Amino acid sequence: MDEIFHNAISRRQMLQLMAGGAVSLAFAPNVFALPFVGRSPKAKAVIQIWMWGGPSHLDTFDPKPEAGADYCGPFKSPIETNVSGIRICEMLPQLARQADKYSILRAMTHGSNAHETAAYMVQTGYAPDRIEHPSVGAVVSLFKGYDHGYKGIIPPYICMTEALGRFSECGFLGPKYKPFATGGDPSAARFTVEGIISQSITDQRQQSRRELMHELDTLGKTMPANQQFAKMDQAEKGAYDMILGEARKLFDLNQEPAKLRDAYGRNKFGQSCLMARRLVEAGVPFVAINYGGWDTHKQHFEAMRRQLPQMDAGFATLLSDLAGHGLLDSTIVWWSGEFGRTPRVQMEAPWNGGRGHYGECFCAVVAGGGFKGGQVVGKSDARGEEPAERPVRPQDLIGSIYELLGIDPEGQMPNPRGMDIKVMPANAGGIEGYGRLKEIM
Repeated sequence: MDEIFHNAISRRQMLQLMAGGAVSLAFAPNVFALPFVGRSPKAKAVIQIWMWGGPSHLDTFDPKPEAGADYCGPFKSPIETNVSGIRICEMLPQLARQADKYSILRAMTHGSNAHETAAYMVQTGYAPDRIEHPSVGAVVSLFKGYDHGYKGIIPPYICMTEALGRFSECGFLGPKYKPFATGGDPSAARFTVEGIISQSITDQRQQSRRELMHELDTLGKTMPANQQFAKMDQAEKGAYDMILGEARKLFDLNQEPAKLRDAYGRNKFGQSCLMARRLVEAGVPFVAINYGGWDTHKQHFEAMRRQLPQMDAGFATLLSDLAGHGLLDSTIVWWSGEFGRTPRVQMEAPWNGGRGHYGECFCAVVAGGGFKGGQVVGKSDARGEEPAERPVRPQDLIGSIYELLGIDPEGQMPNPRGMDIKVMPANAGGIEGYGRLKEIM
C-alpha cells in the first residue's frame, strides 16, 4: 500500500484496452451486481478533487476563530457565504459565493493519522485487511464502464495528472480498472498527455510515421484474413484515433475561451478542473484530480496563502461552469483529502507553525449529482478536535455516492476468489458506519 504513482495504466496498456474494447476479468462477468433499483440514478459522473496530503479543516470549511490564535492562526475572520449561517475561511471568497451549490460534511472521521492507511480508507471505505479493495474510481469504472455500455475513446477512469497513489486503485478488480493518468501539465502551452500528445513530434510527422509503417507491413497484406493481424490493425486504429482524432481534440484546452481559462486559473490545478469538465461532458464517468501540496507540517500558513486562492478559483469556477453547461445536476463533485490537520497549530520546533496529520475529525465537500447544496452535515466541537454531531465515516459518504450513481452499495462485488463481498456495505470490514447522507440526497 505504500506504492506511489506507479500503478496508473501505461500507454501500452491503454492502447490495448482501447483496441480490444475490453479485457476479460479472471472471474465470470455474470456475477456483476445489478443496477440499484432502490433509487433512480441521478448522477452520471464523478469529479473527485483529491487533496493529497490532507487539507486543514479549520483553514477551509470549518473555521474556528473563537478557539483563539493557537487554533485559527492568522485566519481569524471567516466570511459569510451566500447561504445564511454558513461561514468558511476568508481565503475562499469565490467558494463563499457558490455555497448554495455544495454541502459541507464537518464531522468526517476514521481515526487514522497515517497517509497510506487514511488514503486507503477514504478512497475505498474499508480499513486495510487481507483483501485489497478497489477505489471508488475503479468501482465506478466497473459499473459504468466498458461492461455496461461505455463507448468512449478514452478509458472511463481518468486521473489528472498523476495516479492518486498510496495503494493500487484497482484492488482485486485487476488492471483493467486502473486509472489512466494523463501526465503532463494542462496549463502548459501544449498539454502533453501520455500516449496521445508528444511535446516534440508534430501531427504531420505522426501521420508520416503511420504511412511508413503501412508501407513496411508487407506480411500483414499477404494475410488479410488472419485474426491476429486484424487485432493489430484494430489496435493501430484505436491508437491513431487518440493521437490524431477526437481524443486529441478533447485534451486541447486551447479550444476553450481564454477568459474561462483565466477564471479557472492558469495553473495545473485550475486547468485540471477545466479538463475534468470537458471529460465528463464527453461522457467519462470518473475523473480524479490529484491536487498535492497540502501536507503542511512546516510553514503551514505561508503555504495556505499560496494554495487557498488557487483552490478557490479552480473549485468555484468548476461548480459554476458545470452548472452553466447543464452538467452539475448529473455530476457529483467530491472534495476531500485523506484526513485533516491538527486543530492546534504546532508552534514548537521543529514545526514552527505547522499542522500535523489528523484523522479524528475533518471535512469533505460534495456537490451536484443529486446532492443538495447549501447544507452543513455534522458538527465538530469548539476546537475542531472531535465530531460533536452527526459523524460521517468514509463508507457512509462512498455508499451515498454509489446510490446516486445507481450502484447498489449492498450489491455483490465481483472478485477473483468468489468471496461474498458487498460493493459498499454500512458495516465495512467490521467497522459500522453512521448512515448514508439521506439528509442531503
